[in-house]
Amino acid sequence: MDKTTAAPTQPAAPVIGKTSATERDANSSDKFNFWLAPAQIVNPFDIVEVEHLGKAYDTDGNSTDRPSKSYGLVTTIEHRTDSPNHLANFVSSNFGDVTETEVNTPRIGTNVAKVNVLSNSGEIYMPVQNDRPVSFASAEGIAEALGIDAMAERDRIAAGLIKMSNGASTVAYVDQGFILGPEGAHINMSGISGLATKTSYAMFMLQSILQKAERTTDNDGKPLSDKIAVIVLNVKQGDLLQIDQPGPQPNVDQMELWEAMGLEPRPFRNVHYLLPRSNTPGTPNSFLAPVSGYQLYAYELRDTADKLDLLLSDVMDQSGAMDALVGDIMQGIVNREASFRNTASWDNLLNGEPLVKNGQTQKWGDHYPSTIGKFRRHMRRIVRTRSTGLFTNARARNEMNLAEQIREIEGGQTYVVDIARLSDEEQKLVFGDVLRTVYELKAEDPENRVTRKPIPEKVIFFVDELNKYAPSGSKGSPVLQQVLDIAERGRSLGVVLFSAQQFLSAVHPRVTGNCATKILGRTGSSEISTPDYRFLDDDLKMNLTRLGKGELIVTHAVYRQPVKIIFPRPAYQQRQPGT
Repeated sequence: MDKTTAAPTQPAAPVIGKTSATERDANSSDKFNFWLAPAQIVNPFDIVEVEHLGKAYDTDGNSTDRPSKSYGLVTTIEHRTDSPNHLANFVSSNFGDVTETEVNTPRIGTNVAKVNVLSNSGEIYMPVQNDRPVSFASAEGIAEALGIDAMAERDRIAAGLIKMSNGASTVAYVDQGFILGPEGAHINMSGISGLATKTSYAMFMLQSILQKAERTTDNDGKPLSDKIAVIVLNVKQGDLLQIDQPGPQPNVDQMELWEAMGLEPRPFRNVHYLLPRSNTPGTPNSFLAPVSGYQLYAYELRDTADKLDLLLSDVMDQSGAMDALVGDIMQGIVNREASFRNTASWDNLLNGEPLVKNGQTQKWGDHYPSTIGKFRRHMRRIVRTRSTGLFTNARARNEMNLAEQIREIEGGQTYVVDIARLSDEEQKLVFGDVLRTVYELKAEDPENRVTRKPIPEKVIFFVDELNKYAPSGSKGSPVLQQVLDIAERGRSLGVVLFSAQQFLSAVHPRVTGNCATKILGRTGSSEISTPDYRFLDDDLKMNLTRLGKGELIVTHAVYRQPVKIIFPRPAYQQRQPGT
């Protein structure tokens, strides 16, 4: 049973203008215009309503006696006058006298707002007629306009607060079925680093989902939060290594945001930190050590034998010879073939048989010494020369196998996997390892499952800098394939990807195209000119360049148009030690 209380209704707004259709600028089934009353302030992304033809439907789809209403999203505002051209305005001001306080020929002018139609309460999409009064939409009107009223209460997740120019506000709910599946899934966030607050929003959404799940029960009366697990990759400094520690008390404005959405400002619960081993055995390679404790992870050869393809995913291999070699080596080690019987460590692999004999690279099977030499050079660089300490011939007792730990995740837990100080190759290995482990765990036949613990129904995976792992220009790599598997088939398995990057255009289109929800922060004009933003109206695109910090544009599968929202800052500790 869902215990969420409904948001308070907003008072009806007064008339702010009237619709206008002209010979040259007609209203259509998709767009309409309205002129504004003098001194009336309206901004892009405001939602307005206007009475229309026909009768409205109620929530059950039955016709009522009320006239239908059309709802629209303001996209841009223009100021029109009766001046034929700019030269006429120059002449009317005494031929350009800027000291004149009164012009010789006063102009008749008005502000005109252009609007994209969101919906109609009677499913009538005739053009909005001329001279109809226009008002700011009420809270109920916004819910109807966006399709929120059609969502079941238990499926509504607070995604932020919509604030209108008249001071009214209402919660922007998204449909759980299009966030966690099965209808759709995945959230992708983009925008300029530092201004778009992508990580903060991702953590807010995770908190919103988990708190909603705590208040919603299944048929057995158990909270749904017991069936949701979260895995977060920490990729920058120690940003996400204190999410279980309370931050400063939110100020009044922040508290109002939390309360408006029916959420509690609090840190994450039941958090487990997994930190990489450093070159000093038994110590973490991290920017800070979580005060609540942590576990170390490291990679022996036997842990990595079936993941060598992830480790070498960036190696150029036009002929395919390297891929074939890596595949045979993986198979040989995993299956304990005779030629790899004595290959138990990284040193054995790089300096012993079957790849090396008497200190010389040798031919092995169908693989030539040149290919094997290339493999050894890359592996020495990754595992030895540039290693941060992640690879070891033998793990210490307090160091664990990361994949085995991930397989033990339970509903209600949040894992934070730190990769901030790892090299690029090491980061891709860990990222691909975690993603592959979760995907295989959820996809395997329950009868063949090794663990006896019930696995979470939903696993939410958050990673920043997705463009590193799924770049738009990539022709294919093992890491990219893991991301594509999650993006295209994860929703049916209950594996959900929350991802972020600075530029939407930098990520593989098959990944972003499968995200039912996109979050857009402040973005540069050159970026929004790329084809990746074609789902936005041209007028709305330019607004992306003016968004303030903490302002985001949300496009959701249920919404007919994008909406602008604000959200509260995270309630966990974000300050780094010594700052």
